[in-house]
Amino acid sequence: MEDVRAFLDASEAFFKAFAAVAWGALALAVIFHVLRLTLRVRAWQNILHAAYPGTKIPFRSVFGSYLAGVGVNAIVPARGGDVVKLYLIKHRVDGSTYPTLTSSLVVETLFDFVVASVLFLAAIQMGILPGVPDLPNLRAFDWSFVVEHPRFAFFFGSILLGGLILLIAWATRHVKNFKEKVALGFAILRDRRMYLREVVSWQAASWVARIASTFFFLRAFHVDATAETTLAVLVVGGLSTMLPFTPGGAGTQQAILVFALSGAASSAAILAFSFGQQLVVTIVNVVIGFGCILLMMGTLRWRGHVRGVEEEVRGSSVEPAEGEAEATRPQDGARSRSAPRA
Repeated sequence: MEDVRAFLDASEAFFKAFAAVAWGALALAVIFHVLRLTLRVRAWQNILHAAYPGTKIPFRSVFGSYLAGVGVNAIVPARGGDVVKLYLIKHRVDGSTYPTLTSSLVVETLFDFVVASVLFLAAIQMGILPGVPDLPNLRAFDWSFVVEHPRFAFFFGSILLGGLILLIAWATRHVKNFKEKVALGFAILRDRRMYLREVVSWQAASWVARIASTFFFLRAFHVDATAETTLAVLVVGGLSTMLPFTPGGAGTQQAILVFALSGAASSAAILAFSFGQQLVVTIVNVVIGFGCILLMMGTLRWRGHVRGVEEEVRGSSVEPAEGEAEATRPQDGARSRSAPRA
């Protein structure tokens, strides 16, 4: 009930402040947000080029797949949109496999992890984030439940970790060429200069666009847009994705931002900003993402298409015998027709 009440309070504060929104700043915030996503798409495309050298990987196919996943992640918890990304790009990169594509997404997050860690440490040093004793008092299920039930959280986390280890061990022993396929996704890391030039440079630019977007969102909702408040919003945005129990971290961001920005504006103004930013970003992501799904799949019913991914993963992870290679070609053609190319 507290989570629902917090959400309703944020909604009320947002709609009260809606008339006072600075529309010019809001438009700039949205533009920089879309630019950030576009820059990340270019980085992922370069990772895929390194994994499949000589294979044609059109930017529009990577863009559509990535943005479709972002759109689904905006409304589905536990990053279900990543499955959509993999499904769409798998049917648009000849010879690609799910193990390789999955590991390419891991590479795509490495630089983000470093930057987010630096920002997190800076926020702790500046006293922006709440301490552990304050976490149970935050009105957000994601954090308060974990802190109030540490034994259950530890047990559940151990089960997930153990299951992941067993899955990797099983795959390594039973799936032919699994290691080689996974390693292809990390191919760009073998050339440090190429990784810095073709991935880090684009992702660094995307962080600049993200900072600019956050700055203008703060301006749009009349919250003091200082370096400290911008840093707080960036860190909280990263924290809300660590426990993706709710779509887009709904609830978590509002709870922590009220604490982190307590000196920058009133609680009502902070709630209006947090809810407004999340609402606008969600709408933009959903509109663009599902627009990409419609163009690439010819339908908005994406669940039916990706439901068979598990079977395809098993099929793509096992190398067919030489005599079976030709027999599988017509099936590949039929499958590509079921998922129209962008």
